Amino acid sequence: MLFSLNYSPEMAALIRSGDIEVDRIKCPEWPDMIAEASTVGQVYVHFKLMAGQGLLARELLDSVARFRQETATPYVNTHIGPSSALYPLPSDRPAAKDAVRRSFDQLSERFGPDAVIAENVPYPARSDNDKSLISIDPEFISEVIEESGVGLLLDIGHARRVAEHWGIDPRIYMSRLPVHRLREIHITGLGYSPDGMRVDHMPMRDEDWDLLGWALDNVQSGNWAEPWSVSCEYGGVGEPFRWRSRADVIAHDAPRMLAMVRAAQPAVTPQTKPTGEA
Repeated sequence: MLFSLNYSPEMAALIRSGDIEVDRIKCPEWPDMIAEASTVGQVYVHFKLMAGQGLLARELLDSVARFRQETATPYVNTHIGPSSALYPLPSDRPAAKDAVRRSFDQLSERFGPDAVIAENVPYPARSDNDKSLISIDPEFISEVIEESGVGLLLDIGHARRVAEHWGIDPRIYMSRLPVHRLREIHITGLGYSPDGMRVDHMPMRDEDWDLLGWALDNVQSGNWAEPWSVSCEYGGVGEPFRWRSRADVIAHDAPRMLAMVRAAQPAVTPQTKPTGEA
């Protein structure tokens, strides 16, 4: 189980100065960023694929394969997000499930089901306007993952935002997900954007640390499968991260997360991760 961190110029400077240490650097599929991040550490790619909104073009699959091979990224991730325009009603659940399954199957045919992981999405947010509410139902998530044979990418911040929307404990929500198929964890704090929107990718607060500790306790005890990486998504580049990529936050949070991940290593380490086909 490794510790990874979003690439940002701030994190790169802290690595160079020796103030923080990471096992992997998480990047989107941006060649320039990957090249820059590779100068300070080993990169893995987090893809912006969306399951349930149509099949991918062959050219896009080829691009995913190239990025994966060039960076030794162990998994091809997608997000469970059937379109709200196509599946707006609870009665659309069977059709939405079929759409997500087709997306999973396409990736599995190319890379192998053991190399595909699916991420739970947040709600509500501006960026989630075209994702059906069906996509945040934990039973729906469990069904499509179990039946497709892919793994779970658990985003704790996303789960917490859904739980807040529903008025339940996020631990209850996460426990209803297929955590026995866990392959990767994402963690950040929650907070508010300058215009008052509830968002993740924020500095960690006490309740965020508590949830991360609870999740790692479940991994260490064997209640959950061991993920290959616990990845902090604080920091980045461009306008979306202009107000949430502070060096002092990274310098404080990254060492604490690394120590927590190291301390939570299960007694038995999983075997080598899948390589799949390109």
